[in-house]
Amino acid sequence: MSQLSSFCTCTDTRCPMNPCNHEKGCAPCISKCLNLREIPSCFFHLVEEEHGTEGYMFEDFARAVWKEKGFNEFISKEEDV
Repeated sequence: MSQLSSFCTCTDTRCPMNPCNHEKGCAPCISKCLNLREIPSCFFHLVEEEHGTEGYMFEDFARAVWKEKGFNEFISKEEDV
């Protein structure tokens, strides 16, 4: 089946949550991420095109956005709560 969510940018087609592997769209991925306090990987594609991310937690996404905006000097993993 092709991806139901035309905006989906997930490239991990091996993931069982990927919309190309079922007919439920993005809902299973989003549900899993919410339960784990994570951001879906497709959000990271908006801010990280050439680098991978260290993780998918809310804090990792915030850090990626700050890096993209050039606020590197304010980013410190030790300050995570």
